[in-house]
Amino acid sequence: MDFLFLFGLSCLKITKRVFNGKWENFCRDSNGRPEICTWNNHYQAEVVMNISQMKEVLAEILTKTNLTPCVVGHRGVGKSAGITQACREIGRDYVALRLGQMEVGDLVGIPYREEKVMHWSQPSWWPVAGAPATIVHCDELNRAQQEDTLQAIFQFVEPPVKGEQRRLHTHVLDQKHKVVVSINPPDGTYQVATLDRALLDRMVMIYVETDYNCWARYAKEQQFDETVQQFLSAYPNLLAKPGAAIDMQMEPTERAWEMVSTLRRCCRFPEDLEMEIYAGIVGQEAAVSFLRWSREQKERPVTARQVLDNWSDVEAQVKQQRDDLQAVTLNDLVMTLEVDAGLTLGQEQNLVAYIGELTRDLKFGLVKALLKNPQVAEILCKDDYDAVILETIECISREAS
Repeated sequence: MDFLFLFGLSCLKITKRVFNGKWENFCRDSNGRPEICTWNNHYQAEVVMNISQMKEVLAEILTKTNLTPCVVGHRGVGKSAGITQACREIGRDYVALRLGQMEVGDLVGIPYREEKVMHWSQPSWWPVAGAPATIVHCDELNRAQQEDTLQAIFQFVEPPVKGEQRRLHTHVLDQKHKVVVSINPPDGTYQVATLDRALLDRMVMIYVETDYNCWARYAKEQQFDETVQQFLSAYPNLLAKPGAAIDMQMEPTERAWEMVSTLRRCCRFPEDLEMEIYAGIVGQEAAVSFLRWSREQKERPVTARQVLDNWSDVEAQVKQQRDDLQAVTLNDLVMTLEVDAGLTLGQEQNLVAYIGELTRDLKFGLVKALLKNPQVAEILCKDDYDAVILETIECISREAS
């Protein structure tokens, strides 16, 4: 069987066949012959998104976290324009810093003395506490000509630790103001500095590339010349010359996984963009492994022991389970309690909490099965659990009569 998988902007035809007694993925080599493929070889350099997707991701990160996104893309793709549009769409003011034109004094201010104490004047671009929520765009970060300028901005792009505020030298940025970065990739075709690993590790890399369909929608909205639009509709390959594959060689670190955790807790991204986002933090190999593991876990039904012993850990998963997986959990609970119905107070409460999350029909079926077990029936009939159980037991009694 042939399947067409859409992953981010990539489109890959994969053939599923039985091989060595199990399903394997087959792809076509350059000669059209089938070959076994893995996630890693076929999602190589496919961790990119278009400008519309970039704006969607930026909106989530900038409104819901204190992390610093860094948009990486070739010249002319629309990085700066997309960031400006994203700020407008989320109702934020916008301040652009062209770091290639700035010196340290432009960032940290000019020193002055009050009696015996040295102070630094606040830069004119600095968003004050009373200003509307503002996005500070550090444009052309890797074009900073002086090493000390790059070192000065290092502190500013670093996300603040919990409970703290972002700083630049002696200046403190109000929590409502956020920072975004954009750069050209250091692939040898641009006159840019190489950013060190410690700086990259403090940002969420968002790789963007040219995309005809995205551009065509924008061109229609902006009423571009009809002849230009029609020509590129006929020759979309002439929209832009493809640049080298973008790869900032991100690697997993403790800080990187903390950022992934923050994004998963605070943000909601389209499923087809998760790979692109996480690969820009922990690298492609780790992102592929993580997402594959996560999806495998979602396909496994919650066990009775997880419900009874670790309800808080699986509550969210239970709520998202398909009915067929929920049925497996229900049957496992019934069988487990038939073997050993001795429950601690915490396990009793977890069982009742689980029953409370079920739909009416599933709740009815589970309670009816559990009431056949005298020890469990005694637990369910406790006054403490009436809010969850009583109505179901009354329905069962009416049905029996």
